[in-house]
Amino acid sequence: MSSTSQTATTEYSFGQKLRGYFALTKPRVMELLLVSTVPVMFLAEGGLPDLWLVFATVFGGAMSAASAASFNMYLDRDIDVHMKRTENRPLVTGEVSPRGALAFSWVLAVVSTIWLLAFTNWLAATLSAVAIFFYVVIYTMILKRRTEQNIIWGGIAGCFPVVIGWSAVTGSLDWPPLVLFVLVFLWTPPHYWPLSMKYKHDYDDVDVPMLGVTRSAWQVGLQVILYAWATVACSLLLVPVAQMGIVYTASALVFGGWFIYESHRLYNRALRGTEPRPMRVFHASITYLTLIFLAVAVDPLLPF
Repeated sequence: MSSTSQTATTEYSFGQKLRGYFALTKPRVMELLLVSTVPVMFLAEGGLPDLWLVFATVFGGAMSAASAASFNMYLDRDIDVHMKRTENRPLVTGEVSPRGALAFSWVLAVVSTIWLLAFTNWLAATLSAVAIFFYVVIYTMILKRRTEQNIIWGGIAGCFPVVIGWSAVTGSLDWPPLVLFVLVFLWTPPHYWPLSMKYKHDYDDVDVPMLGVTRSAWQVGLQVILYAWATVACSLLLVPVAQMGIVYTASALVFGGWFIYESHRLYNRALRGTEPRPMRVFHASITYLTLIFLAVAVDPLLPF
């Protein structure tokens, strides 16, 4: 039976619908975005920030990220039904209706902005709203289906948690969060392009020009290498800019070296014509970013 007929005939329980709405938020992506919020608050405070402020920022940021993800699923529901990676999303299965998803997205967008305005400050709330706009309009509606550079510029939306976290603590912006903003910007392509290699045929079937579709495996691998090197170089720039200590410096060098190694490994395998195993780099990139931001949080707590 096709997914369309399943949608038309299947009755879902309240619990299933609730899980469907939760799935709209892309919880794994949301986790990754929040990983870059809290450590920057430690850096901005120069130690342990106010715990209520951390909670308020994380809760508001989570709603904001959930809103963007939900809008994305609503807008992409026509292609999600044709892709194996997305065929079980709630708008495809019918657990959530398009009207329900759209209303859910708007409610989260409005409530997250009001929440951040009430419990953090106007700058954090504004940056959160801009992040939603960037992901939904610039990436999903304009870039995604038109250019292979989609994830480069669309990925800017994923950089905003860094500046939101900093501005929530300080009420302003400075060079350290801007360096970390650029770090996440440079990290996004070598994180996502391996995924586009893995699901190349999915994207090709729905005419989404991800780099993994438009370029050969070795060309994608080369781009991954270049961006990985740029990411690590940017991470080291934080050392003089934010006067980071030995913990962050060592972490940036060690984990950055590992990330670069995995990127070269992907390229070399693609160049030899063997299976490049792109998901190895995809998962490595997530671990790398998590460890780097963990070091950002730990470093201000130590006297060296």
